[in-house]
Amino acid sequence: MASEIRDSKRAWSVLIVSTLAFTVCFMVWMMFGVIGIPIRKMLNLNATQFGLLMSTPVLTGSLIRVPLGIWTDRFGGRIVMATLMAITVPAIWIMGYATAYWHFLVIGLFVGLAGGSFSVGTPYVARWFPKHRQGTAMGIYGAGNSGSAVNKFVAPVLLVAFGWTAVPQVYAAIMLGTLVLFWLFSHSDPKHLVPHTLRFRDQLRALRDPKVIKYCQYYSIVFGGYVALALWMVQYYVGEFGLDIRIAALLAACFSLPGGVLRAFGGVLADKYGAHSVTWWVLWVSWVCLFLLSYPQTDFSIMTVNGVRSFHIGLNVYLFTALMFVLGIAFAFGKASVFKYISDDYAGNIGTISGIVGLAGGMGGFVLPILFGALMDLTGIRSSAFMLMYGVVWVSLIWMYWTEVRRNEVLGKNDCALPAPH
Repeated sequence: MASEIRDSKRAWSVLIVSTLAFTVCFMVWMMFGVIGIPIRKMLNLNATQFGLLMSTPVLTGSLIRVPLGIWTDRFGGRIVMATLMAITVPAIWIMGYATAYWHFLVIGLFVGLAGGSFSVGTPYVARWFPKHRQGTAMGIYGAGNSGSAVNKFVAPVLLVAFGWTAVPQVYAAIMLGTLVLFWLFSHSDPKHLVPHTLRFRDQLRALRDPKVIKYCQYYSIVFGGYVALALWMVQYYVGEFGLDIRIAALLAACFSLPGGVLRAFGGVLADKYGAHSVTWWVLWVSWVCLFLLSYPQTDFSIMTVNGVRSFHIGLNVYLFTALMFVLGIAFAFGKASVFKYISDDYAGNIGTISGIVGLAGGMGGFVLPILFGALMDLTGIRSSAFMLMYGVVWVSLIWMYWTEVRRNEVLGKNDCALPAPH
């Protein structure tokens, strides 16, 4: 009994400090979403160059996820997370002294390592809880995505008061303090480690599994899309609605905050109703929101019996923010439900699978902002970003219907058609 109480306390201590660490790492990872705006003006960047600037940290944070997940299985989440955070501190600090475009790209690659923290904390936290509570635990940990919203609250204040160079310096100090707290209040359990007889090649064999590829596709939307839009929204509000950067960041947080915090509730829903049901509804809600967000500001004239009449169609800032708020909630639930799939199907290999799926999601977050910028340079239409996302969600809905929904319905009919036993 005493050992169970001790293990429970350790589990919650690990969950709390890991969630704090992930929140700070995500805040740092999303830094360019705010400070990128004055940097863009300083360097006179076009939309495509700006998209690449914001995406650079996302690239390394994505590519490192698979090895980090494997190392977490082998060496434990405590040592891997602490090492990862320690490596990023100098890179964050140095960013305040960058002056050329290539400086920011190179430093951004090292700062982006913070984004790999997700594939460390997910298996680390999950193994401290029984299977029927792993969805909830991973959802709570995943709520650290709200670091994107914290960035939108903190960075604009520092930027206006002290200039953009103060932001990376303050963030480096915050990361260092969080590292100390994490080390003091986290724990290790040798039982959670994968046996060293398991080879690297054996762990990567999961890439042959079509279900893993499908989960990668889902996660590239709910996480990759979340990261991309979280980075893109502040400058979108500034350009589309002519808002001050502080107001733009606050409104952008209406997407980022529920998209992070409510992931914990998404984990509860996934535990209760299953990963499939939650993900199916998430994709449909996302599809509807993105369809409405895709429509550009339009003025047109038509000939009526009373002469020419002009009309304007387009979202105002209030409707736009409301739709983004709903989309953020949907993405939050989806991020949790996709990882519930993983904990259900790959309980003995969570670290590797979460690393692979996390890589796919992160790569979505890297590629999408670049495509957003390229589409805007090509078409001049800001809402083309949502048009692209709409198409990606549509593909996923079709894929899910043919591989899960239709198959379940057909199996259900077949079951009903079976004769009753005598």
